[in-house]
Amino acid sequence: MKRTMRAIDLNADLGESYGNFMVGHDAELIPLLTSAHLACGFHGGDPRVMDRTVRACRSAGVAVGAHPSFPDLVGFGRRVLDATGEEVETDVLYQVAALDGFCRRHGVTMQHVKPHGALYNHANRTPEVAKAIAAAIASYDARLLLVCQFDTELARAGIAAGLTLAFEGFVDRAYNSDGTLVSRSIEGSVYHDPGRALEQALGMVTQGTVVAIDGTLVDVEVDTLCAHGDNPEAVEFMAALRNRLTEAGVALKPMRDVVATRTGGA
Repeated sequence: MKRTMRAIDLNADLGESYGNFMVGHDAELIPLLTSAHLACGFHGGDPRVMDRTVRACRSAGVAVGAHPSFPDLVGFGRRVLDATGEEVETDVLYQVAALDGFCRRHGVTMQHVKPHGALYNHANRTPEVAKAIAAAIASYDARLLLVCQFDTELARAGIAAGLTLAFEGFVDRAYNSDGTLVSRSIEGSVYHDPGRALEQALGMVTQGTVVAIDGTLVDVEVDTLCAHGDNPEAVEFMAALRNRLTEAGVALKPMRDVVATRTGGA
């Protein structure tokens, strides 16, 4: 059944450069976004990059969130580590607090937290990890939005911890029939065809559905759409996505505003 057109948030992962290594196209991407997830040093980012990226987002009026990961700089946070719940909780707390320090320096109120890469996907299926992430966020600032996928262990843990959820859809990633993302190790897990990705994005926003890799039609709830900032075509794709959504009558707003509309909050 077709959904009523509404607002949507556009996000990307930013601040993933570190030292002499440059990752992504942050300067070009930031003006195209309404929200951004900033690396906190464990998979990318360093104090100088975090500082500059928060400042750039503030100047562009882009809402800022933390993007904590497993401590896996070598693997870019895309490997599942054998971490206890306590380790996950304290690692996430450490990263969120670090980024918030730069937000406070620049007069920015942090909007949300979204786990990165393997931590995000592992938490979707693993209750202990999901609860640890939610506990870290709630203990630091329960007003922070938890960005997660609909109907996952991470979503359930966020609700149990009293957090407000922002549901995320991925425009350039293939889905499993259970609504989770197909592993990057599987061929076809990342869409390189812009047309296919644009159609998936529009379907999630206007129809509330996505076609899984096996052809199954999966129901999804989305407040925010993610396009990966380290994709070489990210800037061109995000510009095309903005145009496609606007043409379809979908307003672009920061995720806190979108979530408030969905939940009836202030």
